[in-house]
Amino acid sequence: MEAVLGIVAGILTMCGIVPQIVKAYKSKQVDDVSRGMLMIIMSGVGLWTVYGILKDDIPIIITNALAFLLNGYMLLLTYKLKK
Repeated sequence: MEAVLGIVAGILTMCGIVPQIVKAYKSKQVDDVSRGMLMIIMSGVGLWTVYGILKDDIPIIITNALAFLLNGYMLLLTYKLKK
């Protein structure tokens, strides 16, 4: 049961940025998106990824590495679409 809870939590954390990415991509508006917030989140999920590697915990590694990439993509959008 613990593993399922951890996997669901990881998936929800990973997918949390997806609605913002979709909105930014469709509207081409990123003026209200905080780059600082994205960098802090990326630091956190990056450290969680390293922690997962050290603990050899595949669900932690996968969900946090994907969260890092998704937040990185959103950060990239803030630079590409910023007016």
